[in-house]
Amino acid sequence: MARVSEQAAAGTVARELGAFLERRREQIAQRWADAPLFRTVFTVSRDEAVEACKAVVDALADVASTGRLEDVAAPGFDSAREQLGRMAASRARSGYSPAQIADEVAGLRTVTAELLHGEARDPSGDEARDALLALTVLMGTLRLVIMETTISAGEELIARQRQQLLEVATPVISLWDGIVAVPLIGTLDSARSQVVMESLLQAIVEQRARYAILDITGVPTVDSLVAQHLMKTVAAARLMGAECVVSGIRPAIAQTIVHLGIDLGSVVTRSSLADALAYALSRQGIEVSRRTAGVTPR
Repeated sequence: MARVSEQAAAGTVARELGAFLERRREQIAQRWADAPLFRTVFTVSRDEAVEACKAVVDALADVASTGRLEDVAAPGFDSAREQLGRMAASRARSGYSPAQIADEVAGLRTVTAELLHGEARDPSGDEARDALLALTVLMGTLRLVIMETTISAGEELIARQRQQLLEVATPVISLWDGIVAVPLIGTLDSARSQVVMESLLQAIVEQRARYAILDITGVPTVDSLVAQHLMKTVAAARLMGAECVVSGIRPAIAQTIVHLGIDLGSVVTRSSLADALAYALSRQGIEVSRRTAGVTPR
């Protein structure tokens, strides 16, 4: 029974906090607009910062009205997460860590607490203490929400950058009309192998290539996993109507392939990229010959 009474009292305090946020929305927004979190993001128009602050105050008032002050999944936090999330991303691009951004969010509590304290009939009484505690809990939850959002945004950025690096590290080069090549450098893993396959197949379609060369001169080691990725890429290229040639198989790698018992019998291989290009050219009826010294072409 006592616990029910405590929950009812907490709900009443939360609703009163929500009413306070709605009532003092304009004053809170005006003060928040001068805080570093808003001031450094909205550098052109202060009015724009004030409107952003009002949106966050409205979101917090919605959360307080439901009594779910400690619930990061409360629906009211959605709009605050969207508004502050964009601002946190801007701060993150400026070099601020998630913890620093969360501390800036927590700093918004101070000016809000001052307004709340000023409204109290008895600033030292239980009612004022309970209201301040509710505000502290609400702002603490908001801090967690923004920290989660910032970390998630950072992870997404890292994932995009990693994907971009993979694409840059696996360029598809047009060597001749109908001949493309992918010079591979470094270790091949599942993610990079997928990028290699997608990039190569896209190039085969766009350039109508009949021959695709996978040069592994820069691949330090070849194991069963790497060989499996190569075989899949070769098979995919064949399905697209292109013959795939694997070049750059050095003696040490050749011995490793033999020891592993990997069957590359169905794959055309050449020792170097030059040999692979010569093979592809010859298959198209193009013969490359050295120019005789002293002879000027007509």
